[in-house]
Amino acid sequence: MKRREAIAAYLFLLPFLAFFAVFTVRAVINAVQISFYEYQILRPARPYIGFDNYLELFNDDIWWQSLEQTIIFTLMTVAGTSVVALISAVAVTQPIKGQGFFRVLLYMPSLFSVGAVGLIWVWLLNTQYGVLNYFLSFLGVRPIGWLSDPNLVVPSLSLTTVWWTFGFPMLIFIAGLQGIPETLYEAARIDGANGRQVFFRITLPLLRPTILFVTVTGVIAHFQVYGQPFIMTTGGPGRESYTVIYYLYQIAWTAFRMGYGAAIAVVLALIIATVTAIQFFFIGRRVEY
Repeated sequence: MKRREAIAAYLFLLPFLAFFAVFTVRAVINAVQISFYEYQILRPARPYIGFDNYLELFNDDIWWQSLEQTIIFTLMTVAGTSVVALISAVAVTQPIKGQGFFRVLLYMPSLFSVGAVGLIWVWLLNTQYGVLNYFLSFLGVRPIGWLSDPNLVVPSLSLTTVWWTFGFPMLIFIAGLQGIPETLYEAARIDGANGRQVFFRITLPLLRPTILFVTVTGVIAHFQVYGQPFIMTTGGPGRESYTVIYYLYQIAWTAFRMGYGAAIAVVLALIIATVTAIQFFFIGRRVEY
């Protein structure tokens, strides 16, 4: 019976595995292969150049600037998204009236497209007529160039992304909170634990698998940020909001240097894999309860 169930499971997985092999694995192999060639769309000759694209990448100042800004953006966004999602999840799992309405309301921004989110926040953060600067003017704050100041542009993109994407991790945290046995809370209350002690001694440690999932998927997603800088700043001011994927787009589809762009993609994939392994090492310990 178990063997038949296993065969049935593999048969259900077969269509996905076929598409995954054709459209993902094959694409990855092609990208690695192209990265070793001087591959330009408009040139018929595509000579083999070994590791020259990688050597050029490590001496490319724009690449290092893009990577630094991507790392800062990812750290700020993953931390902000996780904290906001966890607070929201704890709030909407309390026995309050209209619980379902608040869950829908908080999740709603996740339904917007990146184009709509970008246009909304460009308007909100506008230096001259933006709503945020309008409210700050009541406090005597002069207009702030949220998207034109080199020191504020990446945090502003991160703020936009946190508002847009915290809905999905909120649902994951809600599921994690509902999976914690109520008997643990009852025992803690009997022992006289207050709300803060219950949260930090029971809730947070037992949410470690959920936190691991949220942070790993967040890092993978936000390391590949592209739409927000493309729509809101076009990489500016200067190159202060260039991200790795935005730079890859410029190289591959503006300069048409596919080989160099493939090298950027391969190095980015290795960086993401390394960060993911570090996350599993530090957060991925098994939780027993």
